Amino acid sequence: MTTDRRFPVRLDLRHGTVDMSHGAGGRAMAQLIAEVFQAHLDNELLRQGNDQALFTPPPGRLVMSTDGHVVSPLFFPGGDIGCLSVHGTINDVAMAGARPLYLAAGFILEEGFALQDLVRIVASMAAAANAAGVPVVTGDTKVVERGKGDGVFITTTGVGVVPAGVTISGDLARPGDAILVSGSLGDHGVAVLSRRENLGFEVEIASDTAALHGLVAAMVAAVPDLHCLRDPTRGGLATTLNELAHQSGVGMRIRESAIPVHPAVAAACELLGLDPLYVANEGKLIAICPAARAAELLAVMRAHPLGAAASLIGEVVADPHRFVQMETTFGGSRIVDWLAGEQLPRIC
Repeated sequence: MTTDRRFPVRLDLRHGTVDMSHGAGGRAMAQLIAEVFQAHLDNELLRQGNDQALFTPPPGRLVMSTDGHVVSPLFFPGGDIGCLSVHGTINDVAMAGARPLYLAAGFILEEGFALQDLVRIVASMAAAANAAGVPVVTGDTKVVERGKGDGVFITTTGVGVVPAGVTISGDLARPGDAILVSGSLGDHGVAVLSRRENLGFEVEIASDTAALHGLVAAMVAAVPDLHCLRDPTRGGLATTLNELAHQSGVGMRIRESAIPVHPAVAAACELLGLDPLYVANEGKLIAICPAARAAELLAVMRAHPLGAAASLIGEVVADPHRFVQMETTFGGSRIVDWLAGEQLPRIC
């Protein structure tokens, strides 16, 4: 029996399911929050128990980002929607060169969702947040009727602080700059697809989901005049480079031979008719820096576990059309355009 007098009977976390009362604002909702969310995400600020978290930010410019997570399936090789919701928002904050401080999490649960799966997701979020040193300090839970959701949707919001002297933005790429990626592409998207479609490959492909702020901190410390950072999630490398080219008013040239892709991912993409340049990633970043600092930055990235397979893949060029072009392994050239349509639905 629970020691909390409000709840004479504990939740059945093994066989129970979410019902409408868990979102109604009463005793059942309080019990769900206490026995699932607070039990796993507990920290000093969350323990305040208010509708907001009160904290004193350190000196510096504040950064804020929010992201909705709707991945299907919820659990996949190398991760799940829980750790993904933590990593995704931490990374979005870190791409400004910021140190992530805190997260907020909002849950939309469907009536009938298994409490056992909810506990697994929240425990995964807690493990990811603890490992990253970025706690979830406030949140919200809503329940929708059966058939009006898809199990669970999670929205996370993060705040962080940028140190003085660091200015990193998508509109700062300049002709002559170097373009680097931190590692192999397409792992996350192929991992999710393999579980969704029950595909078996000779080598299991696991998601690359990870929090990148430690890698970013090392990069910024070594090369504070970094121009751009971006994590190539939905739309992959190709779409992200087009976004940056459009923001900065430049073109980009990349070399296919320099772009790292695991052989297993390349084989899976060939089998499935996918282009790894457009497949989502959740633990990789693109960096654009002055060409004179590229070798130094590449060495710093490769010295970090999350950048061991980093590569210099191209350069920024002057181009009023803002095209991204790729030198192919056959010696030709092709335009790498924005993602058209939807290669992989519900990926992050």
